[in-house]
Amino acid sequence: MANTSDTVLVIGACGQLGSELTMELRRMYGDANVVAADISAPKQADLRESGPFEKVDVLDSNVLAGLASKYKFKHIYHLAAVLSATGEKNPKFAWKLNMDGLFNVLDLALKQKVERVYWPSSIAVFGPSTPRQHTPQQTVMDPNTVYGISKQAGERWCEYYFQKYGLDVRSLRYPGLIGYKALPGGGTTDYAVDIYHQALESGKYECFLGEDTYLPMMYMPDALKATLDLMHAPAESIKVRDSYNLSAMSFSPKEVATAIKKHIPGFEITYKPDSRQQIADSWPQSIDDSAAQQDWGWTPTYDLDAMTGDMLVNLKKMKQEQAV
Repeated sequence: MANTSDTVLVIGACGQLGSELTMELRRMYGDANVVAADISAPKQADLRESGPFEKVDVLDSNVLAGLASKYKFKHIYHLAAVLSATGEKNPKFAWKLNMDGLFNVLDLALKQKVERVYWPSSIAVFGPSTPRQHTPQQTVMDPNTVYGISKQAGERWCEYYFQKYGLDVRSLRYPGLIGYKALPGGGTTDYAVDIYHQALESGKYECFLGEDTYLPMMYMPDALKATLDLMHAPAESIKVRDSYNLSAMSFSPKEVATAIKKHIPGFEITYKPDSRQQIADSWPQSIDDSAAQQDWGWTPTYDLDAMTGDMLVNLKKMKQEQAV
C-alpha cells in the first residue's frame, strides 16, 4: 500500500511510459508528492497541471542533487533513455546518456538514502544467440544495438549496487509497449503504436517490419501494473536483482492488422522493412516470465483483441476531443 506522505521522483516523465506512470503515481501518492522531471516541459496538459514539474538533464548530477535536497525523495523512477532505433543514429551519445544518467541516479540514491530505485531494462538485452522462443530469465545475452548494450551493462550495475551497497534497485525487461496517450518514441516496436493512429486517420499503414515478424508486446495498463506491483512488493520477494523478464503477448504486424480489421473492415497494410527489421530479427519472439509470476505474482490482463478494441475506442475519443 502506498504511503501518501512519501515523495516520488519520475525522471523521463514526458515519455511514453513516464507520462502515464507519473499520473498513476499521483493517483496513488497524491499530486503534490510526485515530482515529474524531464529535459523539456511536458506537452500533456494533465501532466503539466496536476503536480510539480522540474526541468532536469539527467547528466547534470548537481541539478539532481539539488532536487533531492529540496524534495527528500523516497522512491526514484529513472526512465530517461535513448531508445533502440534512435540510439543507432548517435551511438556514443546514446551510451553516454543511458549509462552516465544511470550512474548519476544510483549515486544520488546512495548519498541521499533513497529507499528504492526503479530502472527499466528491455528485451533489447538479448541478441542473435539468445533462444528466441520462451526466452529464459537467465540465458545468453549478446545485444547488437547500443541501446541493448547499455541496458545489459545497466542490469549488471543495478545488481552490483544492490550486492555491494545494499541499494534496493528493481528492474523489468519490458517488451514493446503500446499505449494511446503518447506518440512513439523511437523504438523498434513502435509500429504497434503507430498502426492504430494510421488506421483511424487514413485507413492504411506502411509497416517498417515484415508481416510475420513476431515480437513480445504489452499494453500500457499492464506495464503500469507490473511496474507498480514490483515496486510495492516486499524486498524479500525480489529474488532477481538484475532485471525480471516480463511478458504479456506476442504477435506479428499481420496479426495486428487482422485484429484492426474486426473494427475497421477496410483497413489496408503494406510492408516495407527498413533497418529496424535487422534489430527485430535479433530479439526474442516470446518470453518466459515465470520468475516474475512466482516471486511477486505477476499476471497480465490484456491480449491482442482486448488491447485493439481499447486502443481504437480511446484514440477515437481523443481525436474527437482534439477536433472540438
